[in-house]
Amino acid sequence: MKNILAFVFGGLFSIGLMISGMSNPAKVIGFLDLFGQWDPSLAFVMIGAILVAFIPFQLAIRKPVTVFNEPIDLPKNNQLDKKLLSGAFIFGIGWGIAGICPAPAFTLIGLGYYQAAYFIIAMLVGVLIHRKVAGA
Repeated sequence: MKNILAFVFGGLFSIGLMISGMSNPAKVIGFLDLFGQWDPSLAFVMIGAILVAFIPFQLAIRKPVTVFNEPIDLPKNNQLDKKLLSGAFIFGIGWGIAGICPAPAFTLIGLGYYQAAYFIIAMLVGVLIHRKVAGA
């Protein structure tokens, strides 16, 4: 049952990414182009996502278990450190160059945009390099 629900909610999430434009690299790059032809529409998508997720996140903080009574492993570190900032910087650079972040990349593959495979391969290589360097 958990896998069926994960599939359904994952599909719903990918449909939301497509409808909102979050999986359209040109729209994302337009949003990031603050000093050119800026497209603010994705800001409203992000605000909507924050509003929708706010209550479930507050519930998870108070009672960190799933509806199946499995523990949710929330991060313990809430400090702004060099690793967090450098990771955010690298993510932002990649997002700005490609106009793609991880979840929409998989949505793009499902839509037949094979070019997203280059991004996914680079992302997986980055994950492997991080694991080697960090010793995870």
